[in-house]
Amino acid sequence: MPVITALEVQQRNRQRVNVFLDGEFAFGLAMRYALFLKKGQALSTGQIAELQNKDGIEKAYERTLNYLSYRPRSTAEVRQYLKKLDIAEPASDEIIGRLEADNLLNDARFAQLWVDSRTTFRPKSQQLLKAELRQKGLDPATADSAVQDVDDSALARALAQKRLPRLAGLPEQEQRQKLSAFLGRRGFRFSIIHSVLRQVLGASPDLNGELYEDIE
Repeated sequence: MPVITALEVQQRNRQRVNVFLDGEFAFGLAMRYALFLKKGQALSTGQIAELQNKDGIEKAYERTLNYLSYRPRSTAEVRQYLKKLDIAEPASDEIIGRLEADNLLNDARFAQLWVDSRTTFRPKSQQLLKAELRQKGLDPATADSAVQDVDDSALARALAQKRLPRLAGLPEQEQRQKLSAFLGRRGFRFSIIHSVLRQVLGASPDLNGELYEDIE
C-alpha cells in the first residue's frame, strides 16, 4: 500500500494540506481530515477513495457557506444549489444536516427574515408573502407562522398614503383607480383596498371595482 511521505500545508489555503504518497503529490485534503493522518502511515485504495470523497463534500460545504454569505437561504434553495453542483443526495443531506446543526440553515428564521425585509422595504399582503415563501420551498405551516402578524390593513393604508403624493393633480377618480391598481398588485383584497381608499380619499359613489389598471 502507498505510504504517506509528507503532509504539507498549502500556501494559498492554510486550511488545506497536500498529501504525498511514496514521495509524490497524491491529493489535497481539508485540514479537518488531514489531522488524522501522519507520515509513515499506509493508505489502502479504499481509504484514499474515502478521504477524497470526504474532501469533495468539504469543498461543497465551503462553497455552500459562500452561497449563504450573500443572503439568507431556505433549505430548498440550498438543496437546489447543491444539485447544480452535481452533489449526490446522501452528500447533500450530510451538508444540509451540518449547516442546520451549526444553526446556519433554519427555515423558520429564513421565513421571518424574508417577511421582515419585505414589510420594511417592499410591503405585500399576507397572501403574496405566503406565495413567495412557498416558492422558496417552505412548507405551509412555516409560511403561515411567518406572516401571522402581518397587518394587511395597516400596510395597505401606509402604502396608499406614501403613494398618494405621486398622484397629486390627477382627477380624484383616476387617483382612486391608480391606487386601487397599485394595492391590488401588492396582493391586498378588494375589501381592504376599498376601506383604505375611503380613509385616504373619502367615500366615492363612483368606485366600481376597476382595480387593476396599469398604474405606470
